[in-house]
Amino acid sequence: MRRLGRPGLDREVVGLIRKMSQANVIWGAPRIRNELAKLGIEVAVSSVAKYMPRRLKPPSPTWRAFLENHLKDVVAIDFFVVPTATLGVLFGLVVLAHDRRRVVHFNATAHPTAEWTAR
Repeated sequence: MRRLGRPGLDREVVGLIRKMSQANVIWGAPRIRNELAKLGIEVAVSSVAKYMPRRLKPPSPTWRAFLENHLKDVVAIDFFVVPTATLGVLFGLVVLAHDRRRVVHFNATAHPTAEWTAR
């Protein structure tokens, strides 16, 4: 029974694609296709990519690993308002270090400015 569609590549060509890919790990499908063309083997780039072995990428670090590595550098900043008994408003700023959960800076004022916040 005849198969429908385009015929597949010869096993020798598939083996050559895989061998070239493993021997030259930085080569992509276009480069391998061009090298095969130099040998007189005409193959599409998509066919080369199809038969190249898939490379397993190393897993990316998790958020937990990221936080553990950078915990000493991470701070939380909260800018909040507090209504007073005399119907005034106080503005507060608190900076917390995450590594030891300690207060790094705390301040309150009735008239916040950019300079006050930056200090």
